[in-house]
Amino acid sequence: MGNIRTSFVKRLAKELVESHPGIFTNNFDENKKLVMEYSTVSTKHLRNKIAGYVTRLIRLERTHE
Repeated sequence: MGNIRTSFVKRLAKELVESHPGIFTNNFDENKKLVMEYSTVSTKHLRNKIAGYVTRLIRLERTHE
């Protein structure tokens, strides 16, 4: 079974990818730093969830091109 993410994580990740095109990569560690820079996430756990979903979105985006 896969991971279940809240709608908040999905919505924020999609907004970050759309508002900052070309900045995020398929590297999770880089995306963690970028999420901290471009959002107001208060906890490490939430930052990692969002960065993980951003990474997944970027990987899916690149495989469909």
